[in-house]
Amino acid sequence: MSSRANMRIPVTLILVLVALVHAMPLLGVLGAERLATLYGIPVTEPNLEILLRHRAVMFGMLAGFLAYCAIRPRLHATGVAVGLFSVTTFLALAYLVGGFNDAIARVVLADQVALGLLAVGGVLLWFSKDP
Repeated sequence: MSSRANMRIPVTLILVLVALVHAMPLLGVLGAERLATLYGIPVTEPNLEILLRHRAVMFGMLAGFLAYCAIRPRLHATGVAVGLFSVTTFLALAYLVGGFNDAIARVVLADQVALGLLAVGGVLLWFSKDP
C-alpha cells in the first residue's frame, strides 16, 4: 500500500469533521430565532436576516463541497485548501474586529479546531506525495 493510500482515511475523516463544522450555520436558514441562538445577537432587521440566512445557505453549500472532497481522494488537497481559506479568513476577521460575544467565541473555537485539523490534513497530504 502506498503512502498516499495510507493518508486517505485520516484526511477523509478530517474533511468530514470540517464539513460538519461548516454545516452548523445551515440551521440559520430556519429564521431569525435560530440565527439569534447561533450568533447571540437579535436579528430584528429584515436586511440583516436576509444576509445571515443567505450566509447559512452558502455555508451549507461549502459543507457539501467539503464532504464531497472527503469522499474523492483526488480532491483531498482542494478540500483542505478551501477549508483552510474559510477558517483562516473567519479567524482573521474575528481577531481584527475583536469584541465578539460568547456565541461568536464558540464559532472562533470551532474554527480554531478546524484549522488545527486542516493543518494536520495538509501535512499528511504533503508528506504522502509520491516521489
